[in-house]
Amino acid sequence: MKRILDATARTRPGSVHPNAIVHPGAQIAEDAEVGPYCLIGENVVVGARTKLLSHVVVNGHTTIGEDTTIYPFCTIGLPSQDRKASEELAYTTIGNRTTIREYASIHRATGEGEVTSVGDDCLLLAYVHIAHNCRVGNGVTMSNLAQLAGHVIVEDNAGFGGVSGTHQFVRVGRYSFVGGLTKLTRDVPPFFLVEGNPARVYGLNSVGLRRAGFPPEELSELKECYKIMYHSDKNTSQALAALKDVVKTDAGRHLVAFVEAESARGILK
Repeated sequence: MKRILDATARTRPGSVHPNAIVHPGAQIAEDAEVGPYCLIGENVVVGARTKLLSHVVVNGHTTIGEDTTIYPFCTIGLPSQDRKASEELAYTTIGNRTTIREYASIHRATGEGEVTSVGDDCLLLAYVHIAHNCRVGNGVTMSNLAQLAGHVIVEDNAGFGGVSGTHQFVRVGRYSFVGGLTKLTRDVPPFFLVEGNPARVYGLNSVGLRRAGFPPEELSELKECYKIMYHSDKNTSQALAALKDVVKTDAGRHLVAFVEAESARGILK
């Protein structure tokens, strides 16, 4: 990251708009842009070439990476809505090259030293909400009004349709897709497509996997894994044992690891 300047330094006129309110303790990269009517708190760090367009509120111990763009009326790093939250020292981090559209809200974590994090290259559309202690990976896309409750884990390159709601402590696997208006209360295995209320697995996220360049042998193996998990009379333990007998690719091994990992909510049936 390029040299960080104290927010009171104005070595590049216009990079911090005169109508923005920036605490003297904030650290703003000299080539970042803070637009009019933004409010930046004392413990905020904004990376190189990042743009806060206007009316953005960033507070708490929040770090925003490089080349990220945040649109008007977003709130980042404000206290969580968790009843257990107090005055503990907790954090919010936003990665590089992420775009956060209008009215999105990302709350800082609950618990001393805990973190709410959003990775690199994410696209969060208007009115997205990411609650306390969520961990959102790289390349994640969340459509308008998609909502994550607290402690949700989202792996890399997952996608969410509009107006979807995800229950606290749910895990969403990599390259999976959650359809619009879905009510999600269980873990979504990687690579699969889920939709509905109640949510149901409908097969592979075929469009997303093809766009990502998954080779035919991995797609074929994942289809077989889907059949074992959702079109057989096996329970989760039996399906897991059967999966271990058939997987040979990295994608298949990741699916097995996800299914056998500890889960607070359980795998979506």
